[in-house]
Amino acid sequence: MTGASTGIGRASALRLDAAGWRVFAGVRREEDAAALREAGSERLLPVHLDVTDAGQIAAAAESVAAQADGLHGLVNNAGVAVPSPLETIPIEDFRRQVEVNLTGQVAVTQALLEQLRPCRGRIVFISSIGGRIAFPLTGAYHAAKFGVEAVGDVFRQELRPWGIGVSIVEPGSIDTPIWDRGERTADEIGGRSPHRDALYGRAIEAYRATVRKTAERGIPPQKVAAVVERALTAKRPRARYLVGIDAKLQARVRPLVPTPAWDRIVARAMGL
Repeated sequence: MTGASTGIGRASALRLDAAGWRVFAGVRREEDAAALREAGSERLLPVHLDVTDAGQIAAAAESVAAQADGLHGLVNNAGVAVPSPLETIPIEDFRRQVEVNLTGQVAVTQALLEQLRPCRGRIVFISSIGGRIAFPLTGAYHAAKFGVEAVGDVFRQELRPWGIGVSIVEPGSIDTPIWDRGERTADEIGGRSPHRDALYGRAIEAYRATVRKTAERGIPPQKVAAVVERALTAKRPRARYLVGIDAKLQARVRPLVPTPAWDRIVARAMGL
């Protein structure tokens, strides 16, 4: 499992550990590894893994191979969200979000498929309702999550001959630190984008207020973890799992609303 330090990844690692799985939990910092060891059982084994580092991916794959006779599941969860207008986001920050949220998931899957294939293992990609519907000021995040949807679909079709099931989990609003961290990073990006506040200051403030309200009503990551376990254990896993009332509502309503009307609704809510 990647991205197990906090949020959905940590909740999923602990849930699977409690259910009796031997969990290799990818983390980037030793303090996060220590916290997982303390919270879990001896079956939970933290692995240092930056999904943007080819060397660490290879080392993690070797470590797993040395300690396990094949893999029964892979959960691609590592992610980052840094809000910024597409016009002003430094292109290196755009690339980083795509690298972490999309390219890294493909790289880890490639590295571990050799161990998944003999076990007819399962693969779970953590996407988002933001992989179906895009909103202003999070263009890089949406670009990556839309890509995750495509990657998940293609892997599901390509790996079918080996009996490897692939599911995409699409949460809505989750009570997780990812947006708080992203907002702090967005402030740093703003310092490198001299025209951002002049052009989009009002929209950014409206966005921040929306994020705070959304976080207050976000469901706990443990609910997503329960769906992750279901995707790994169901006799017939679904291709997609929407998680949360808001995600299910948006997925149903968006196709029914004409695009001009939708854009007006979003603009009014976002102060654009």
